[in-house]
Amino acid sequence: MSLVWPRVAVHSSDTAVHQPSTSASSKAVPKSGVWEIDFCSRPLLDERGKKIWELLICDPERNFEYSEYFPNSKINSAELKRTIERILGQAGAERPEKARFFRSQMQTIITKALSDSGIKAVPSRRCFTVMSWLNERLETVYKADPRYSDKAQSLFQLDLGPPEALPDALRGEQWAFVQLPLGTLQEMLKKVEAAEIFGGTFSLSTAGLEDLPADILIPGVVVFSRRALPLAAWTNGLEIAAVKADVQRSCLILETGVNQRWKYGSWRPNEDSIGEAEGWEIAKQGVKGLHFLAVQPDPDSEDLNGLWLLQDCAPPSI
Repeated sequence: MSLVWPRVAVHSSDTAVHQPSTSASSKAVPKSGVWEIDFCSRPLLDERGKKIWELLICDPERNFEYSEYFPNSKINSAELKRTIERILGQAGAERPEKARFFRSQMQTIITKALSDSGIKAVPSRRCFTVMSWLNERLETVYKADPRYSDKAQSLFQLDLGPPEALPDALRGEQWAFVQLPLGTLQEMLKKVEAAEIFGGTFSLSTAGLEDLPADILIPGVVVFSRRALPLAAWTNGLEIAAVKADVQRSCLILETGVNQRWKYGSWRPNEDSIGEAEGWEIAKQGVKGLHFLAVQPDPDSEDLNGLWLLQDCAPPSI
């Protein structure tokens, strides 16, 4: 496939209570190599007026789902590990290689429980499925529960600091704002699914994006580098959450992990470049934050070394 990117300009980079339940019995046994986990209080109060906690675990496709409520006296890594081992003790269950979680304040408990269970803990905002599931449960489960209380709802916020300088290994020589029809992008992502190129993707349906038509244009950023293959490999080691065009700083911001931010590329501030950056962000908002990052050798190359599907979305409200 010839990679002809519709774009305006190419830019040079100057930095280059235990109540376990599942939604359906067919989804009770884990088979995936990747989990997404959330373990936090919910807007539910027990008979003592104390917040009820909940553990949610799913795989990216929601073929496996698990939910369990916990009293606030049982919030520790030992209880979490026991629950994980009980899940994995089911006939046919397969232990995942890693599990992503997005709440940094729960990192100590989650990381220890997972590590003690032989699972790699990965702090990441690429928890698109469990985030979507959590928002869904707020409307369909928690608010319908007689224990629900607005006063018990804690607003979750990400603690994002200022962007840091990009490590040398992640620099590209040039970059460009681009766009592709969703259908074309999904075809290209098949190479990621087949492990033919570096990258990352996710199910649009489990992320609440299934209504986007195949011909809608998805904004993206393509990075060009003579070191495209090693650059894609290094980039693949990051848990990429989103790319943002920061008009105030006149640069791209690469957001990774839970709260890491990097200055990813820059432009000379003028009317055209500011308009292009603002237009790209508006386009992203028009497709519910869906966008992508690509890496290839140069603007005329037909080779693609890395492709990541991303979603710039607000974190769950609870």
